[in-house]
Amino acid sequence: MSTMTDTKPATMTKAAMIEALSRFIAQRSGMDYRNYGERESFLGDYRPILRHGRHARAMLGAIRWRDSITAERLIEASRAYSGRLQFIAREDGAVAMEYTTGQYFATEYRAAACAVMAQALWDYWREDCETGDDIRRQAKKELGRGIAQSWFS
Repeated sequence: MSTMTDTKPATMTKAAMIEALSRFIAQRSGMDYRNYGERESFLGDYRPILRHGRHARAMLGAIRWRDSITAERLIEASRAYSGRLQFIAREDGAVAMEYTTGQYFATEYRAAACAVMAQALWDYWREDCETGDDIRRQAKKELGRGIAQSWFS
């Protein structure tokens, strides 16, 4: 497999990358209730995963229809996120996501996708907005207060 930090094969299109992000976000967390001593501990980890999933799907929708958020911009946004979430071209020609876990994949993977997409949207809005506050207002207007406060503060 080749990583997108090296080259950009012909199959690395924005549509393929959006599909890869969508599959990555949609995957199950792999959390096992039996590994938690009590219900509240489990839910303390599980609720943010659900919230990050909602945020990720909303940002993915905002990115999908913007023609100027290109495959190259998505790659740059993933590099800005310390390279832990990368687009890769598989040998079969499909695009996939590769995530390097920090501590616990289940609680991190959707947050990583949100961080990459927030960076791509920030870079997009920076072209028309004069300040960071303008970008945050735009994020709130388009994505809602919760997403704006979580990913654009």
